[in-house]
Amino acid sequence: MTQEMPRQMQVVEISAPGGPEVLRTATRPLPQPKAGEVLIKVATAGVNGPDLMQRKGLYPPPAGAPDLLGLEVSGAIAALGDQVQRWSVGDKVTALTNGGGYAEYCTVDARHCLPIPRGIELRDAASLPETFFTVWSNVFMGAGLTAGETFLVHGGAGGIGTTAIQLGKAFGAKVVATDSPEIRCRICRNLGADRVIDYRQEDYVEIMRQEGGANVILDIVGGPNIERNFKAATHDGRIIQLAFALGSKVDINLMPVMLKRLTYTGSTLRTRSPAFKAKIAQELEANVWPLIESGKIKPVVHASFTLAEAARAHALMESGTHIGKIVLTVA
Repeated sequence: MTQEMPRQMQVVEISAPGGPEVLRTATRPLPQPKAGEVLIKVATAGVNGPDLMQRKGLYPPPAGAPDLLGLEVSGAIAALGDQVQRWSVGDKVTALTNGGGYAEYCTVDARHCLPIPRGIELRDAASLPETFFTVWSNVFMGAGLTAGETFLVHGGAGGIGTTAIQLGKAFGAKVVATDSPEIRCRICRNLGADRVIDYRQEDYVEIMRQEGGANVILDIVGGPNIERNFKAATHDGRIIQLAFALGSKVDINLMPVMLKRLTYTGSTLRTRSPAFKAKIAQELEANVWPLIESGKIKPVVHASFTLAEAARAHALMESGTHIGKIVLTVA
């Protein structure tokens, strides 16, 4: 350790699998950074869909990961493990974690830290890693979205959606977003979506057919959307499944996948290799961080709760009424 540190810290634990009420505060020993890691004094932690799944007992942490929730944080580096070269104690960073963010301190692979973009508050910076790592790796590195293509984003006003709309527009795609009700559709338009579909009032499949089909589709809904996305995609379209809000078990006709030469992929970020996550961080810093610093892309934070109010944050996220991200303030 490079400075005097407390031995204990406050955390949020899962007392048993269940609803938001199972989250409770507790005290644990301070974690120690291993070689290649940094210890971050957490200022703010992001709340994400995988946190809710883990709380319910449906998304166990991978081997070697902390059992605590929290996949992204912002804060100041408090200590360095061996072999860390880029960072110094006191540096302000935002970071993708492998768990452990719902705590006063968290250890993180040093390669998964990024500087706070100029002009962005420490609180808002905690909302960046999980969605930006996810969207960039899937939509740009994986599906290869390019300027001029049509990009369909389901759930445009959510955390993933607000990030996807802004990134798609920034890199020259025609962005179509779905959401409901009108207040959420308005958010999508304000973020730059070229066309916004209220899925309760309009049939996105028919609209996309009129538009010539989507080259890339980003879906967090699943259920009936799975087969409908096949119909909404153009030939050689790429469909990315990131979550299954309406279920993952469906009877579908796969013929369009063959006839349209579609690519249908799924992804979870947490289990990807540390080296792959480091590559995403490098690409984000080079390609996206300058857009954030110029104001072309902005973090969208709906609400902030204290660490002790984590249950309220989870309840809000499960209500589906939030716009963008929800965060927990720790310090």
